[in-house]
Amino acid sequence: MAIWLTKDSRVIVQGMTGSEGSKHTRRMLRAGTTVVGGVNPRKAGLEVDFDGTAVPVFASVQEAMAATGADTTVVFVPPQFTKDAVVEAVDARIPLAVVITEGIPVHDTAAFWAHAVATGNATRIIGPNCPGIASPGAANAGIIPADITGPGRIGLVSKSGTLTYQMMYELSDIGFSTAVGIGGDPVIGTTHIEALAAFQDDPETDAIVMIGEIGGDAEERAADFIAANVTKPVVGYIAGFTAPPGKTMGHAGAIISGSSGTAAAKKVALEAAGVQVGQTPSETARLMRAVFAR
Repeated sequence: MAIWLTKDSRVIVQGMTGSEGSKHTRRMLRAGTTVVGGVNPRKAGLEVDFDGTAVPVFASVQEAMAATGADTTVVFVPPQFTKDAVVEAVDARIPLAVVITEGIPVHDTAAFWAHAVATGNATRIIGPNCPGIASPGAANAGIIPADITGPGRIGLVSKSGTLTYQMMYELSDIGFSTAVGIGGDPVIGTTHIEALAAFQDDPETDAIVMIGEIGGDAEERAADFIAANVTKPVVGYIAGFTAPPGKTMGHAGAIISGSSGTAAAKKVALEAAGVQVGQTPSETARLMRAVFAR
Protein backbone atom coordinates (compact mmCIF):
# COMPACT_ATOMS: atom_id res chain seq x y z
CA MET A 1 0.00 0.00 0.00
CA ALA A 2 2.69 2.51 -0.97
CA ILE A 3 4.60 4.13 -3.79
CA TRP A 4 8.38 4.68 -3.81
CA LEU A 5 8.75 4.25 -0.03
CA THR A 6 7.72 0.93 1.51
CA LYS A 7 8.20 -1.13 4.65
CA ASP A 8 11.23 -2.68 2.96
CA SER A 9 12.96 0.64 2.24
CA ARG A 10 16.40 1.03 3.81
CA VAL A 11 17.12 4.65 4.60
CA ILE A 12 20.29 6.67 5.15
CA VAL A 13 20.42 10.29 6.27
CA GLN A 14 22.90 12.77 4.82
CA GLY A 15 23.52 15.23 7.61
CA MET A 16 22.32 12.84 10.31
CA THR A 17 24.71 14.23 12.91
CA GLY A 18 23.44 17.83 12.56
CA SER A 19 20.67 19.19 14.74
CA GLU A 20 17.85 18.81 12.21
CA GLY A 21 19.14 15.54 10.82
CA SER A 22 19.48 14.07 14.30
CA LYS A 23 16.05 15.21 15.45
CA HIS A 24 14.24 13.84 12.44
CA THR A 25 16.26 10.62 12.30
CA ARG A 26 14.93 9.91 15.78
CA ARG A 27 11.38 10.64 14.59
CA MET A 28 11.76 8.44 11.53
CA LEU A 29 13.00 5.56 13.65
CA ARG A 30 10.06 5.96 16.04
CA ALA A 31 7.75 5.77 13.01
CA GLY A 32 9.16 2.35 12.15
CA THR A 33 11.45 3.44 9.33
CA THR A 34 14.49 1.24 8.80
CA VAL A 35 17.27 3.84 9.12
CA VAL A 36 20.51 2.00 8.46
CA GLY A 37 23.09 4.77 8.45
CA GLY A 38 24.12 8.38 8.26
CA VAL A 39 26.61 10.18 6.05
CA ASN A 40 29.15 12.70 7.32
CA PRO A 41 32.75 12.46 6.02
CA ARG A 42 34.11 14.16 9.15
CA LYS A 43 32.45 11.70 11.52
CA ALA A 44 32.75 8.45 9.56
CA GLY A 45 33.21 5.40 11.76
CA LEU A 46 31.16 6.71 14.64
CA GLU A 47 27.86 5.29 15.82
CA VAL A 48 25.03 7.53 17.00
CA ASP A 49 22.63 6.24 19.62
CA PHE A 50 18.96 6.98 19.05
CA ASP A 51 17.03 5.76 22.08
CA GLY A 52 18.90 2.48 22.10
CA THR A 53 19.28 2.07 18.33
CA ALA A 54 22.88 2.48 17.18
CA VAL A 55 23.13 3.97 13.68
CA PRO A 56 26.57 3.98 12.00
CA VAL A 57 28.01 6.99 10.20
CA PHE A 58 29.69 6.54 6.82
CA ALA A 59 32.01 8.73 4.80
CA SER A 60 29.92 8.68 1.62
CA VAL A 61 26.61 7.59 0.17
CA GLN A 62 28.38 4.94 -1.89
CA GLU A 63 30.05 3.49 1.20
CA ALA A 64 26.76 3.50 3.11
CA MET A 65 24.96 1.72 0.27
CA ALA A 66 27.67 -0.93 0.00
CA ALA A 67 27.60 -1.59 3.75
CA THR A 68 23.86 -1.47 4.39
CA GLY A 69 21.98 -2.02 1.13
CA ALA A 70 20.40 1.42 1.47
CA ASP A 71 17.99 2.42 -1.29
CA THR A 72 16.79 5.81 0.04
CA THR A 73 18.59 8.89 1.29
CA VAL A 74 17.09 11.82 3.16
CA VAL A 75 19.10 15.03 2.78
CA PHE A 76 19.35 17.34 5.81
CA VAL A 77 22.31 19.38 4.59
CA PRO A 78 22.69 23.19 4.74
CA PRO A 79 21.73 24.94 1.49
CA GLN A 80 25.28 25.81 0.46
CA PHE A 81 26.27 22.13 0.55
CA THR A 82 23.10 20.53 -0.78
CA LYS A 83 24.06 20.46 -4.45
CA ASP A 84 27.20 18.45 -3.70
CA ALA A 85 25.26 16.11 -1.40
CA VAL A 86 22.62 15.37 -4.03
CA VAL A 87 25.20 14.95 -6.80
CA GLU A 88 26.99 12.45 -4.54
CA ALA A 89 23.74 10.52 -4.06
CA VAL A 90 23.04 10.56 -7.79
CA ASP A 91 26.56 9.37 -8.60
CA ALA A 92 26.07 6.50 -6.15
CA ARG A 93 22.85 5.66 -8.08
CA ILE A 94 20.70 5.44 -4.98
CA PRO A 95 17.09 4.90 -6.15
CA LEU A 96 15.43 7.63 -4.04
CA ALA A 97 16.75 10.95 -2.71
CA VAL A 98 14.44 13.04 -0.53
CA VAL A 99 15.77 16.59 -0.28
CA ILE A 100 14.29 18.38 2.72
CA THR A 101 16.55 21.46 2.71
CA GLU A 102 14.97 24.82 1.90
CA GLY A 103 16.67 27.95 0.64
CA ILE A 104 18.73 26.18 -2.03
CA PRO A 105 19.67 28.50 -4.91
CA VAL A 106 17.56 27.63 -7.96
CA HIS A 107 20.74 27.36 -10.02
CA ASP A 108 22.01 24.63 -7.69
CA THR A 109 18.73 22.71 -7.85
CA ALA A 110 18.71 22.95 -11.65
CA ALA A 111 22.30 21.67 -11.68
CA PHE A 112 21.69 18.56 -9.58
CA TRP A 113 18.42 17.83 -11.36
CA ALA A 114 20.17 18.09 -14.74
CA HIS A 115 22.95 15.84 -13.45
CA ALA A 116 20.38 13.21 -12.46
CA VAL A 117 18.82 13.37 -15.94
CA ALA A 118 22.22 13.21 -17.66
CA THR A 119 23.18 10.10 -15.71
CA GLY A 120 20.07 8.20 -16.72
CA ASN A 121 17.51 9.14 -14.05
CA ALA A 122 18.63 6.25 -11.85
CA THR A 123 17.81 8.39 -8.81
CA ARG A 124 14.35 9.80 -8.20
CA ILE A 125 14.65 13.16 -6.46
CA ILE A 126 11.80 14.38 -4.27
CA GLY A 127 12.03 18.06 -3.34
CA PRO A 128 13.86 20.19 -2.47
CA ASN A 129 12.14 22.36 0.14
CA CYS A 130 9.66 19.61 0.87
CA PRO A 131 8.36 17.64 3.87
CA GLY A 132 9.31 14.33 2.29
CA ILE A 133 7.34 11.15 1.73
CA ALA A 134 5.39 9.00 4.17
CA SER A 135 3.73 5.64 3.74
CA PRO A 136 1.79 5.35 7.01
CA GLY A 137 2.40 2.14 8.88
CA ALA A 138 5.39 1.34 6.68
CA ALA A 139 8.03 4.08 6.53
CA ASN A 140 8.56 7.82 6.83
CA ALA A 141 11.37 9.71 5.05
CA GLY A 142 11.44 13.38 5.99
CA ILE A 143 9.55 15.57 8.44
CA ILE A 144 5.91 14.56 7.94
CA PRO A 145 4.40 13.77 11.37
CA ALA A 146 3.94 10.03 11.67
CA ASP A 147 1.03 10.07 14.10
CA ILE A 148 -1.59 12.13 12.22
CA THR A 149 -2.96 9.32 10.08
CA GLY A 150 -2.82 5.60 9.49
CA PRO A 151 -2.57 3.37 6.43
CA GLY A 152 -5.42 3.53 3.96
CA ARG A 153 -6.29 3.87 0.30
CA ILE A 154 -5.85 7.59 -0.49
CA GLY A 155 -2.80 8.84 -2.36
CA LEU A 156 -1.72 12.43 -1.70
CA VAL A 157 0.61 14.66 -3.71
CA SER A 158 1.14 18.21 -2.50
CA LYS A 159 3.31 21.26 -3.04
CA SER A 160 2.64 22.47 0.51
CA GLY A 161 3.97 20.84 3.66
CA THR A 162 1.42 22.25 6.09
CA LEU A 163 -1.49 21.46 3.77
CA THR A 164 -0.13 17.92 3.46
CA TYR A 165 -0.38 17.57 7.23
CA GLN A 166 -3.84 19.11 7.38
CA MET A 167 -5.24 16.85 4.67
CA MET A 168 -3.75 13.74 6.28
CA TYR A 169 -5.30 14.74 9.60
CA GLU A 170 -8.72 15.56 8.17
CA LEU A 171 -8.89 12.22 6.35
CA SER A 172 -7.18 10.16 9.03
CA ASP A 173 -10.20 7.91 9.49
CA ILE A 174 -9.82 6.75 5.87
CA GLY A 175 -6.04 6.72 5.79
CA PHE A 176 -3.34 7.01 3.14
CA SER A 177 -1.30 4.70 0.98
CA THR A 178 1.44 7.31 0.52
CA ALA A 179 1.69 11.06 0.97
CA VAL A 180 4.28 12.82 -1.19
CA GLY A 181 5.33 16.40 -0.53
CA ILE A 182 6.96 17.50 -3.77
CA GLY A 183 7.94 21.02 -2.64
CA GLY A 184 7.08 24.43 -4.02
CA ASP A 185 10.36 25.68 -5.48
CA PRO A 186 10.50 26.71 -9.15
CA VAL A 187 12.61 23.61 -9.94
CA ILE A 188 11.69 20.31 -8.28
CA GLY A 189 12.71 16.73 -8.88
CA THR A 190 9.35 14.94 -8.84
CA THR A 191 6.20 16.50 -10.26
CA HIS A 192 2.49 16.16 -9.69
CA ILE A 193 2.30 14.16 -12.93
CA GLU A 194 4.86 11.57 -11.82
CA ALA A 195 3.06 11.06 -8.51
CA LEU A 196 -0.33 10.85 -10.24
CA ALA A 197 1.03 8.19 -12.61
CA ALA A 198 2.42 6.17 -9.71
CA PHE A 199 -0.86 6.33 -7.79
CA GLN A 200 -2.80 5.40 -10.91
CA ASP A 201 -0.64 2.27 -11.23
CA ASP A 202 -0.80 1.38 -7.52
CA PRO A 203 -3.51 -1.25 -6.93
CA GLU A 204 -3.78 -0.27 -3.27
CA THR A 205 -4.61 3.40 -3.99
CA ASP A 206 -8.30 3.99 -4.73
CA ALA A 207 -8.44 7.80 -4.93
CA ILE A 208 -6.04 10.74 -5.10
CA VAL A 209 -5.81 14.18 -3.49
CA MET A 210 -3.73 16.73 -5.39
CA ILE A 211 -2.74 19.99 -3.69
CA GLY A 212 -1.26 22.76 -5.79
CA GLU A 213 -0.74 26.47 -5.46
CA ILE A 214 -0.55 29.65 -7.48
CA GLY A 215 2.32 30.24 -9.89
CA GLY A 216 3.55 28.39 -12.96
CA ASP A 217 1.53 25.91 -14.97
CA ALA A 218 2.26 22.61 -13.21
CA GLU A 219 -1.37 22.15 -12.18
CA GLU A 220 -2.66 22.82 -15.69
CA ARG A 221 -0.25 20.24 -17.08
CA ALA A 222 -1.36 17.82 -14.37
CA ALA A 223 -4.98 18.44 -15.42
CA ASP A 224 -4.13 17.45 -19.00
CA PHE A 225 -2.44 14.30 -17.71
CA ILE A 226 -5.41 13.41 -15.51
CA ALA A 227 -7.82 13.81 -18.41
CA ALA A 228 -5.77 11.49 -20.59
CA ASN A 229 -4.42 8.93 -18.13
CA VAL A 230 -6.06 8.82 -14.69
CA THR A 231 -9.18 6.76 -14.14
CA LYS A 232 -9.26 6.97 -10.34
CA PRO A 233 -11.20 9.77 -8.61
CA VAL A 234 -9.10 12.88 -8.02
CA VAL A 235 -9.98 15.82 -5.79
CA GLY A 236 -7.90 18.94 -5.60
CA TYR A 237 -7.13 22.16 -3.80
CA ILE A 238 -5.21 25.20 -5.03
CA ALA A 239 -3.64 27.38 -2.36
CA GLY A 240 -3.67 31.11 -3.01
CA PHE A 241 -7.15 32.13 -4.13
CA THR A 242 -6.72 35.48 -2.34
CA ALA A 243 -3.07 36.10 -3.26
CA PRO A 244 -2.37 39.48 -4.92
CA PRO A 245 -0.83 39.40 -8.41
CA GLY A 246 2.90 40.05 -8.63
CA LYS A 247 3.68 38.98 -5.07
CA THR A 248 5.65 35.90 -4.06
CA MET A 249 3.57 34.11 -1.44
CA GLY A 250 5.49 31.61 0.67
CA HIS A 251 7.15 29.23 -1.77
CA ALA A 252 9.58 30.63 -4.29
CA GLY A 253 7.48 29.30 -7.13
CA ALA A 254 4.20 30.74 -5.88
CA ILE A 255 4.02 33.96 -7.84
CA ILE A 256 1.35 35.10 -10.26
CA SER A 257 2.59 36.74 -13.45
CA GLY A 258 -0.06 38.68 -15.33
CA SER A 259 -3.03 36.43 -16.02
CA SER A 260 -1.16 33.14 -15.71
CA GLY A 261 -0.75 31.01 -12.64
CA THR A 262 -3.87 32.11 -10.79
CA ALA A 263 -5.79 29.77 -8.51
CA ALA A 264 -8.98 30.41 -10.49
CA ALA A 265 -7.33 29.40 -13.78
CA LYS A 266 -5.93 26.24 -12.25
CA LYS A 267 -9.33 25.38 -10.76
CA VAL A 268 -10.98 25.74 -14.17
CA ALA A 269 -8.38 23.48 -15.81
CA LEU A 270 -8.70 20.79 -13.16
CA GLU A 271 -12.49 20.82 -13.19
CA ALA A 272 -12.43 20.49 -16.98
CA ALA A 273 -10.43 17.29 -16.43
CA GLY A 274 -13.07 15.93 -14.05
CA VAL A 275 -11.31 16.87 -10.82
CA GLN A 276 -13.48 18.21 -8.01
CA VAL A 277 -11.72 21.25 -6.52
CA GLY A 278 -12.45 22.55 -3.04
CA GLN A 279 -12.39 26.22 -2.12
CA THR A 280 -10.75 25.36 1.21
CA PRO A 281 -8.71 22.42 2.50
CA SER A 282 -11.64 21.27 4.65
CA GLU A 283 -14.02 21.36 1.69
CA THR A 284 -11.50 19.33 -0.29
CA ALA A 285 -11.44 16.74 2.48
CA ARG A 286 -15.24 16.59 2.42
CA LEU A 287 -15.15 16.00 -1.34
CA MET A 288 -12.77 13.07 -0.83
CA ARG A 289 -14.93 11.72 1.98
CA ALA A 290 -17.89 11.75 -0.41
CA VAL A 291 -15.89 9.67 -2.90
CA PHE A 292 -15.57 6.89 -0.33
CA ALA A 293 -19.22 7.20 0.67
CA ARG A 294 -20.44 6.29 -2.81
